[in-house]
Amino acid sequence: MAVSVCAQTYPSKTIRIVTGPAASGSDIVARLLAPGLSASLGQPVVVENRAGIIAVESSAKAPPDGHTLLVYGSVVWMEPLLRANAPWDPVRDFAPITLAARSPNILVVHPSLPVKTVKDLIALAKSKPGELRYASAGSGTTAQLAAELFKSMAGKLDIVHVPYKGLTPALIDLMSGRVHLSFAVAASVVSQTKSGKMKALAVTSAQPSPLTPGLPTMAEAGLPGYESVLTIGAFAPAKTPPAIITRLNQEMVQILNTAAVKDNLLATVTEVVGSTPEQLLAAGQADMARWSKVIREAGIKSD
Repeated sequence: MAVSVCAQTYPSKTIRIVTGPAASGSDIVARLLAPGLSASLGQPVVVENRAGIIAVESSAKAPPDGHTLLVYGSVVWMEPLLRANAPWDPVRDFAPITLAARSPNILVVHPSLPVKTVKDLIALAKSKPGELRYASAGSGTTAQLAAELFKSMAGKLDIVHVPYKGLTPALIDLMSGRVHLSFAVAASVVSQTKSGKMKALAVTSAQPSPLTPGLPTMAEAGLPGYESVLTIGAFAPAKTPPAIITRLNQEMVQILNTAAVKDNLLATVTEVVGSTPEQLLAAGQADMARWSKVIREAGIKSD
């Protein structure tokens, strides 16, 4: 009875969507969802930007009444793998709503590097152990994880990690030739690959991506089973009534599948998904299984 009454009276006040820094992928998704949710639910929906750990922790501790939601990337389930004292459990502390969107990384190299394919890069790395350097936006980021998975699957390649304090300096040094390659978030490098400032070798999604037409996957390029994709999900605190989760899922999936939202996300090289709660949970569990071994073997820890 309590669940039924709660669902009938929901929402009864302003809804907060907690998300990442302004202009990040999760922030863009949150701000595209907010107006549609406000219109369909009949209450104001505000977007609140917070840093990763703070955003996720505060959302996990919010009242489970559907008035505080979290829209965030895979840090939700990756951070507990990267630090022993993460203040949340991704399965215990959250109720999944929908896998909203996903975006692959792109393996890019400096144009001067004498390679045309992933197989060429593997051969070059094996011939020059310890001489190639890859850039990332910091320890524990998707770029490092994708690169370490590549190194492991290609035969434990000796390629040196150069972590930066942010994406911009990493890409500047890649374009200048100070580092040789990166597994960069697709949105950050598409224009540079088109202009010739970087050379794209492959996309990290399991299937060819409509976001990067003509670019082979890492699996097609010689590493069967390779996959590394940035996902953005919507969550509520654990113990949020199932009827509220169902309604939020229905509303969000409908909003995500509008032409305007799809076009806006495509412009940021992001693909709409709009899944069931169960599919979001399965995606998180698959990520945790895939990355725990890579993180352990490479000794990766977040900054």
